[in-house]
Parts: sequence; C-alpha cells; structure tokens
Amino acid sequence: MEEISVCEALIALLGIEKVLVPGSTGYNTSLSSYFSPQAAAVLPACFVTPQTVVDVSTLVKILTSSENGGPHDFAVRGGGHTWFANANSAPGAVTIDMRGLNSIEFSADKSSVSVGAGATWDLIYDKLDPLGLSVAGGRVAGVGVGGLTLGGGISYFGPREGLTCNQAISFEIVLADGSVVEANEKQNADLWWGLRGGSNNFGIVTRINFRTFEQRSLLWSTLTLNPLTEPFEGETPPFYKPILELPTISNALATTITASMSTLAQNSVALQKPQAARYMTATTTFIPTEAMIRATYDAFNSSFSLLEGVAGLMWAANIEPLGVLNLLLKLHYGPVSQKKIIVPNTPLPPQIYKRGGADTNALGLTKQESSLAICLISPAWSDAAHDEQVYSAARSLMSDIEEKAKKLGVYDPYIYLDYAAPWQDVIKGYGEENVKMLQALRKRVDPVGVFTRMVKGGFKIPEES
Repeated sequence: MEEISVCEALIALLGIEKVLVPGSTGYNTSLSSYFSPQAAAVLPACFVTPQTVVDVSTLVKILTSSENGGPHDFAVRGGGHTWFANANSAPGAVTIDMRGLNSIEFSADKSSVSVGAGATWDLIYDKLDPLGLSVAGGRVAGVGVGGLTLGGGISYFGPREGLTCNQAISFEIVLADGSVVEANEKQNADLWWGLRGGSNNFGIVTRINFRTFEQRSLLWSTLTLNPLTEPFEGETPPFYKPILELPTISNALATTITASMSTLAQNSVALQKPQAARYMTATTTFIPTEAMIRATYDAFNSSFSLLEGVAGLMWAANIEPLGVLNLLLKLHYGPVSQKKIIVPNTPLPPQIYKRGGADTNALGLTKQESSLAICLISPAWSDAAHDEQVYSAARSLMSDIEEKAKKLGVYDPYIYLDYAAPWQDVIKGYGEENVKMLQALRKRVDPVGVFTRMVKGGFKIPEES
C-alpha cells in the first residue's frame, strides 16, 4: 500500500479533522511549528493528530499491521524541538503529532500533576505558577514534556530536586501491539526505569505524572556579558555577586530579574527563536577541572579556522558544570568584526543526577561520584549551503574536546540525550550493564522491534551482539 493510501485509510477511520494532508492549512501549520528549519524541511505524507490515548492505540495497530501492504514507517513528535531532520518527522510517511494530548490535571492534594505527553513546559508553568507550585521541568517555552523527560531533563530546579526524569512518578504508554499500560515503581517497574532516559525505544508515551513541590517565591536570574580577561571577585547575593561586579561589555544586555517559571521559560525563547536561524547541538561530558575548562576553551578557539565564510554564524560552546559556573563561549561572524565573550550562567551542583535515585533511571550515573560538566555546542547560522561545514566543524570540536578530556583523565562516556547530535551513540554511553538491561526490556515490550526499526527519530538501543 502506498503511504498516501495509509493516510486515506486513517482519514476514513479517524476523520479528516485528525489527518492533515499536504497543502492543507493544518499541515503547513504543523511544519511551521518545528524549532529548526532542518526539521521543518522534512515532508511527511500526512500528520495525524490524536486527541486521546485510544486514538494513539488505534494508530499503532494500523501502522504496525501486516494488512494492506504494512507495516509502515512512522514518526512521533511532541514539542518538535529536536533540531535534526527525521528526528521527529517521517519523510513520505506518517508523522504522529502528539500536541493534542496536552491535558494538565492535578491530584486531589495537588502533590502531583498528570500531564499529556504532547504538552509543552510553558503550559504547565502557566497552570502551576498561580498555585505556588512547580515541577523540575524544562527551561524553555515550547519544549515538549515527553521528549525532555525521556532524555533525562535538566531543570532550573535540578540542584534541589534532581533530573526531570526522576520526577516522573508514572507513565502511560502505548506499546508496539497497541496495548496501553501504566509504568511506575510498582507496576512494570522495569519499563518505568527504562523510560527514564530510554528515549522512544519502547512505545508512545501519552501521559506522565510528575511530583509537584511548593515554589511560592519568584526565581532570581541574571545575564551578564563579560570580557575574557577579568577575574571573579566579591559576592551578592552571596553566590552570584562576583558575576554582577565584573565589568560588562554592554550594560544594555546585563539584566537581573526575579520572575516566575512561566516568564523565565518565555524569556529563554528570545535567545533562540524558532526557525530564526539554522540550529544544531552536540554534547560531551567531563569532570570540570580547571585544566579541562582551559582545554575546552583552547579547542573552541582552534575551531574558528573551520568556519571561514559561514554566513550569519554564531558559534557557541556552553559548559554546564555540575558544581561551578556555566561558561558560554561565543564567536559571532559579522560584517565588521568578530567577538568572543563568556557568559556566566546557572550553577548545577552534582545532586542533579543523584536526587531521586540515580539507580532508578537508565542513564548510567549510579557509580559516578564526581561533579560532571555537560559541554554543549550550539551554533546558529543563516544559509543551508553551509550546513555540512558547520556539522563537520562541530564534530571536529567535539572530538578535540573529548580527546583532551581523555588525556587529562576527566572524560566521562555519558551523553546527555536532549543535547545530542544524530551521529552520537547516546545509549551506549549509559554503560554496558544498562545497555543489556535496556535490550532485555525492549525484547519484553517490543519483541518485533517496531520502535527500533520502524519509528524514525530518537536514539536507539544498540542491537544485541
């Protein structure tokens, strides 16, 4: 059966309002809602927009059926924030757009919140902020709940509460056979563990229950731009005053605010507006010794030569250390000059991957006792003709940083899924023991390998050797 015929069959079964075909307003709106132009350039045969878990179950049964020329490849998207092509859309096939499953419901005592996996974090904060509550969720409006949680999840509340995935009390998930199951600490506990970092390898998550906590105070936030040569001195508030007392490059860009999570999430969008440029990310992990931070800067500085002629480029390496200050190194190629700056940002102490139990997720950080730094490459540029040049430079820079980390004895194989590039072997970085456990889990819940072989996107569990 041709894929377009699958879309026609879905229209007959689910209704034209839930199946968006090329040329329709809904189809074009779905394309324009992706974060990066690279993702938006992928053209599925149709988008399907389920509104209930029953819709999702029906879709999986149809797409995996051997009848009518099946089974058929498909993809699943939530917030659509993953940047690379085919990460959350299936070219010429069916893409399931989960954003219709965006309900937000509280438990009777408001100690937890049940969230549709297609919701975005700003929608959750809009509901929680007026109640003086919050969750350890994403930092940017528009980022999907499902994708961030299944990848681990870094939060402003991480130092106090831990990773986002460790706040997930329970998952509702549609498996490869279309069945709907609940996964929590007592029921399908192996699946609950695997979903905490295991990406889209086991099914389609339709709902997640998160633990809530009181957050009646506003959050304090600051952005300053500082020259590379200044030392860190002084304090105010006790921990942040050294940053504020540094001379800034531009007072107009130095801002200090107290705001709700809703406001902070919306403000973060201004730093990287959807489809305003071409984007990518790649990441690695190391112990942030002084020597390693200096080595990262040296590698970053050396990478400039690979980027000559790239139009509208902002070249950035962001170090998110677990225990010291964030450093954001940037290079702008403009018509007049180049600029290099460091931006100190939010500290993330090592508790971020320990709170909630490092052994209750698949990330493989159980035995790690050192503070870790996640190093993120996050460039932006204007012309698709320079895509491969930027990707190549990013791979080279990542390789250089990793080589330096290994020589200094501070390299860690963990790769943060939500920042990873498509060429990175994320799941392998969770460690051999966890990979074997994930393989066993996949064999139990998806013995045919639907979500490994048929479902586009995500970071797949390695095949058994």
